[in-house]
Amino acid sequence: MSQMKWKKLGKIFDPTQYKLPNNCSAFAQSPQALVFDEFVRIYFSTRAIDASGKYLSHIAFVDMEKNLQNVICVSSNTVIPLGRLGCFDEHGIFPMSVVRYGETVLGYTCGWNRRVSVSVDTAIGLAISKDNGVTFQRIGDGPVLAASLHEPCLVGDGFVRVIAGVFHMWYIFGTGWKKFSLDTTPDRTYKIGHAVSCDGINWTKEGSQIIADRLGTDESQALPTVIEINGVYHMFFCYRQSFDFRKNKDRSYRIGHASSVDLVNWTRDDEHPHLEGTPGDWDADMLCYPHAFECDGKVYLLYNGNEFGRYGFGLATLET
Repeated sequence: MSQMKWKKLGKIFDPTQYKLPNNCSAFAQSPQALVFDEFVRIYFSTRAIDASGKYLSHIAFVDMEKNLQNVICVSSNTVIPLGRLGCFDEHGIFPMSVVRYGETVLGYTCGWNRRVSVSVDTAIGLAISKDNGVTFQRIGDGPVLAASLHEPCLVGDGFVRVIAGVFHMWYIFGTGWKKFSLDTTPDRTYKIGHAVSCDGINWTKEGSQIIADRLGTDESQALPTVIEINGVYHMFFCYRQSFDFRKNKDRSYRIGHASSVDLVNWTRDDEHPHLEGTPGDWDADMLCYPHAFECDGKVYLLYNGNEFGRYGFGLATLET
């Protein structure tokens, strides 16, 4: 474990340099890879502005050569439309986790919708692609995982893998909203949870936080991604303080890590391997929304940098 380290390969995609679908013009958040024989497709969440001047989040993708440096093409059409009026994903999808299953590609969407007393709520939906991940169709208008008795809000960021015939989902759930000072709007806190399923649709939650806090109870954890390396499961995620984090780099997102041999008990160790920003560069102030995957025998980590991925995502490779 202590010998593992990340080698940063720099920013590999800048959305402001390409024409994006759905009138989107910036952001390539939460990159998620789907590896093909000849190329790698990387899905991301990008943003448009609606008639009221507020953001909408859309899914797009970029196909890259397997050196993960050269862009082949960027999606020009809608990958999955936003949800219907009043549905959980009416205003956006961010992110979408993809996994091959038989002849299909499953897309687990984190849909969000605007609220009144707080800014947003989220839930996890499922869409299926039968054209190799070019387009996705929902199995229904509602979510497959949402708020429950002890997870009252903000269920999202579902990352799914099938292990020994069982669907495993790592996701986040909100513990609540709080006004941390009188002159601010409410901010949320969320933790990482785990659920299992026999069919990918009906899920049983473990029902507890599975990753220990490092910053205290006001630590927010987001976007878990899990990969097996030499018989050990490694989870990468991002974490931050729950307030005053947007422009304060000392309180902003950074990359966390935990490991497990049984998918039940997780040991947190953010330092091995450790990923840090480069002073003055695109990831100097923030590292967030990681995604670990294997391609041609190498383990890679996609991640976003400053301003929550406004100017794209970068790449690191794992050295042992």
